[in-house]
Amino acid sequence: FEMCWAFSIYLEAVAILPQLFMLQKQGGAESLTGHYILLLGLYRLFYILNWIYRYATEPHYMQLIVWISGTVQTALYLDFFYTYMKSKRERGIDAPIEIDSV
Repeated sequence: FEMCWAFSIYLEAVAILPQLFMLQKQGGAESLTGHYILLLGLYRLFYILNWIYRYATEPHYMQLIVWISGTVQTALYLDFFYTYMKSKRERGIDAPIEIDSV
C-alpha cells in the first residue's frame, strides 16, 4: 500500500506537465483553462501552507516524499503563474492567455 501511495504522490507532481506542454505548443489557452490551471496551482500553495502549519504544531511531523513532490509540482506552476499574471494584467481577466514564443 505504501508503494501505491508514494507512486500517486509522485504522479500528482508531474501530472500537469502534459497540460503545460500543450499550452506552450499552442501558444496560449482560453481564459477558462487558464483559470483552472491557476486554481490547481493555488491548491498547491494552500497545501504548502498546511505543511508549514502541521510542521509547527505537530511533533515529529516529517513527510519528505510529500514535501519534495509538492515542491516539484509547485515549481512547475511558477512559470505558468508568471505568464498568467502578465497576461491578465495586460489584456484583462476575461482575455485568453498568450504565451510568448522563444
